[in-house]
Amino acid sequence: MSVTAAGPVTAPTPIQQRFAALRAEGRCALMPFLMAGDPDLSVTAASLLALQTAGADLIELGIPYSDPLADGPVIQGAAGRALASGTTPRRVLEMLESLRGQLGLPVVLFTYSNPLLNRGMETFCREAAAAGAAGLVVPDLPLEEAEKLSAIAAGHGLDLVLLVAPNTPPERMARIHAASRGFTYLVSVTGVTGVRASLESRVGALVQRLRELGPTPVAVGFGIASGEQTRQVRRWGADGAIVGSALVKRMAQGHRDGVDVAADAGAFVADLRAALDQPL
Repeated sequence: MSVTAAGPVTAPTPIQQRFAALRAEGRCALMPFLMAGDPDLSVTAASLLALQTAGADLIELGIPYSDPLADGPVIQGAAGRALASGTTPRRVLEMLESLRGQLGLPVVLFTYSNPLLNRGMETFCREAAAAGAAGLVVPDLPLEEAEKLSAIAAGHGLDLVLLVAPNTPPERMARIHAASRGFTYLVSVTGVTGVRASLESRVGALVQRLRELGPTPVAVGFGIASGEQTRQVRRWGADGAIVGSALVKRMAQGHRDGVDVAADAGAFVADLRAALDQPL
């Protein structure tokens, strides 16, 4: 390890490597969201592999929680079903670890502060890294606490991704973007997750503002449900598009209809991938 006046030089993390490679190719990352354990963890495991085959660049994997404040009704419902099926944080990590050698893309765990603090920041980060996770998103953790967690996560090779909302004050936005590792998660709306017919036009200006504040990649989420919306995110100059509620809703309907949930999820993401990669 070489050392400069600025401190030790560390190797890029898997998330940083993935975004750097995509940026060099002029491509926008596609990041689908799954709720682990909905309808059960075996389907989640199969779906993770299907999304990888379909062209996802990273995957956001939700750990179900009983009081998901940042989530709309679709993902809240998925969390409730996952909890009812017996899903726990430990079982999610065991499932993820079982895919070592098969799942080669970065997985970002989405969780809330209560289960993380209940387990202990150090223990949770150590176990998440051992299971193969590449990063964490904790939407209800204040910036001041996130700065503490980020150092712990980094010590285990994990990136703590922080969120910026449209109503985040400029000074705080700059601090969040500077503290975020891997990428900054730009929430496209003021509110909870959910499918929306259109994206707010001001998101484009927010993407540009963040790009001017620093080199950390910017991924846009909340409300992205179609190939055209992913292309809009790309037009704005973002580095990634996160698709959550639309996929979670489709998987829930597929389970009710008795279809192969993992295969259908893969087909949906393959369509998003094809749309996102079309020339603008």
